[in-house]
Amino acid sequence: MTTPRHTNRLACSVMAAAAVAALHLGFATAGAAEPEAAPNRWEKTIQRFEQQDTRQSPPKNAVLFLGSSSIVGWNVKEWFPDVEAINRGFGGSEIADSVRFAERIVIPYEPRVIVFYAGDNDVAHGKTPEQVLADFRRFTAKVHAALPKTRIVFVAIKPSIRRWQLVDKMRKANRMIREVCQSDERLVFVDIDPPMIGPDGKPKKELFRDDGLHLNAAGYRLWSDLVRPHLK
Repeated sequence: MTTPRHTNRLACSVMAAAAVAALHLGFATAGAAEPEAAPNRWEKTIQRFEQQDTRQSPPKNAVLFLGSSSIVGWNVKEWFPDVEAINRGFGGSEIADSVRFAERIVIPYEPRVIVFYAGDNDVAHGKTPEQVLADFRRFTAKVHAALPKTRIVFVAIKPSIRRWQLVDKMRKANRMIREVCQSDERLVFVDIDPPMIGPDGKPKKELFRDDGLHLNAAGYRLWSDLVRPHLK
């Protein structure tokens, strides 16, 4: 026979177990929600761009350099002195981030050309080539819905020393994006992959910084020479 005291003890145990389970569930839910909340990490960066735009309004009909750290490190004034250019690179970003913030750091500028480099981090963070392609399609669709005449110059995902183990996935994404670009005269695919590969079939060390991922001056010289004809 169960006594009232035993019943109370049992009830307390059940409640305590439920509380622990709920606590663990809360942690699990918070962890699961992190990828969705992660894009907010760019909010301060985007706000800084907007503050710059408030202090000095960017020119319309310019060339917009957009994307991840390879764009951040690209000194457009040095490499394209005769081009009116805007740099809105934010290191570590993926294609989806440029889609998300297009209304704030792309469309208001009304650029005639967008030089776009992204996809590198996407693959490194686990996205499939198909997902990279889908995000690229989303980006071009959003831009052309607002700016139908803007040309988008996509710089191919680069082969790098640090991420060489991912090169097959990156090249597959490049092939699919190239096909999309060939179907629309407003899209240009600049293939920087072959010129960055040495006689040994590996990325040329002389194009990279010590980290084996980011470009040095020689790397940017190569990219600039390949991109420049498409900015006229």
